[in-house]
Amino acid sequence: MSEPASISSGIAERYATAMFDLAKEEGQLAALESDADALGAALGESAEFGAMVRSPLYARQEQQDAIVALAGKMGLSALTSNTLALMASKRRLFVLPQLIAALHEMIAEEKGEVTADVKSAAALTDAQAARLAETLKAKIGKDIKIKATVDESLIGGLVVKVGSRMIDTSIAAKLANLQNAMKEVG
Repeated sequence: MSEPASISSGIAERYATAMFDLAKEEGQLAALESDADALGAALGESAEFGAMVRSPLYARQEQQDAIVALAGKMGLSALTSNTLALMASKRRLFVLPQLIAALHEMIAEEKGEVTADVKSAAALTDAQAARLAETLKAKIGKDIKIKATVDESLIGGLVVKVGSRMIDTSIAAKLANLQNAMKEVG
């Protein structure tokens, strides 16, 4: 990991740990999870929000005013709003994506959940996602939260990553294996 990325992760971890500990102490983990989900969605949907968070061109006060207004508009908890305002005043909003990821990880661990990254050629239905979660739960022994994405280059099938495990049942992988096998024969 490069030094700037490691510094960013360290900063994000410290803020996430503080937020998590305070939310747990106050019994507000559900609100913190909801806030993290909302912030992650906002970063994914709004290029302007992402630019404001990452860009050093915005003045400290501009970032602070914008994040406080956004937190109020989104209905974020006082803990999250105050932390974001503090981060803006310290010019640390650039670690927001890492902070969100760290919060999701801590909350999932507290709940005994594991996140499975699932890529499929077509969007999974709710029933398919539920069945996949149950199957993975039986294999791993923990509750599974499915994070599904669509990758049409798979042609069909799934690529499932849970922790360090990867299960690739995609047609593209099977074709690549067949192609390699044919190279060995002839």
